[in-house]
Amino acid sequence: MNRIAALLAQLLPAVAVVLSSGPVRAADHINFGLDWKAEAEYAGFYQAAATGLYAKRGLDVTIQQGGPQVNHTQLLLAGRLDFNIASNSFTAMNFVKENIPFRAVAAIFQKDPSVLIAHPGQGNDSFAALKGKAIMIGSDTRVGWWNFVRAKFGYSDSQIRPYTFNLQPFLADPKAIQQGYIGSEPFAIRQAAGFEPVVMLVADAGFAGYASLIATSDRNIRERPEMVQKFVDASIEGWYSYLYGDPVPANAAIKKENPEMTDALLTYGRDILKSKGIIDSGDALTYGIGAMTPERWNEFLRTMAKEGVYPADLDASRAYTTQFVNKRVGMELKH
Repeated sequence: MNRIAALLAQLLPAVAVVLSSGPVRAADHINFGLDWKAEAEYAGFYQAAATGLYAKRGLDVTIQQGGPQVNHTQLLLAGRLDFNIASNSFTAMNFVKENIPFRAVAAIFQKDPSVLIAHPGQGNDSFAALKGKAIMIGSDTRVGWWNFVRAKFGYSDSQIRPYTFNLQPFLADPKAIQQGYIGSEPFAIRQAAGFEPVVMLVADAGFAGYASLIATSDRNIRERPEMVQKFVDASIEGWYSYLYGDPVPANAAIKKENPEMTDALLTYGRDILKSKGIIDSGDALTYGIGAMTPERWNEFLRTMAKEGVYPADLDASRAYTTQFVNKRVGMELKH
């Protein structure tokens, strides 16, 4: 309880941007928090709201944008959110490590969209080629997937340079290498500098972590399972609709919420999500979007335990539940 109390004491005010899917019973109102600002990576949720998929199930969903000054995990712990986006498998495993009663109920991204980015023509065109070279990464990454690439490709922590989420140092130095997300930085680099960067997807190197997971409290799972199921099902259908149907409703809602989004960037983001199999690949091809398996979670834990990130005896099954997924929901919308 001390850990939870400490987190609650640090709550930051939410910078909420609201999108409702229609008036229904007050008891069915859901507050859902993103881990960043509205963009293509969250479009399935906006699609579900804009096309009435939540309302059809009697849910009134408010989507709250995230951002650098918003910690939605803290708001989830405080009960001010019913669901939020847990950025990756590390977030869910940290719930277990800290004995916090929340877990993942769906994994929207089968592949983590994290990448390493380099300039073309510099010999930095593979993970193996980056051994011994300076790489700009952030503090969260240092305790996350960096441990995987360090072990697999023989990297050293001495290679780490600070990453400030500013592209200028990268653009100014042709030898520079940095972290990023496949749907964001490569597009920004192309727009700013006019060249195609080398982009290496960490998931393609064998990293087993999920990303963009829907998380909620054990209490909701125990006491309101029908509500959880409705939210998960509608969200999954929203993703199928966005990827394989008309993306205009979600794109319009996203641009309204986040004016920084352009049609070109949204189109790029959607195309990347599809072409790289970020969402609809692996187990999702068999069980549907949002799929999770014990084998995949256990593989993630084994890999990270070898690097000292988690104790080897940590119970991975407490990080998630497959109660609400693997039901092939919405697959008929795929065409």
